[in-house]
Amino acid sequence: MASQSFWPVSHRDDDFWVCMSCLGEVFYRKVPMPDCPSCHGVSTYEGFTLEAIRNWGTEDLIARAVVAQEAAAVAQPVAESAASVEAAD
Repeated sequence: MASQSFWPVSHRDDDFWVCMSCLGEVFYRKVPMPDCPSCHGVSTYEGFTLEAIRNWGTEDLIARAVVAQEAAAVAQPVAESAASVEAAD
């Protein structure tokens, strides 16, 4: 299976992107392309804050949002340190 590609989304207040077709997928500061990996909906994402997702989301969706945010926090320092090494060259 090919790896998933994503469109990056600029930092906003509503950093969590939820598929409004299936309400089962959420991504942090990125949107999968070409479609939702679960329901294959195209252009079905809307941005929300974590607080908003906690207000209306299922326990599973909330857990996915938290995991997505934590994964991005772990990946970001690695990307920043790689950029620092490139700048030093």
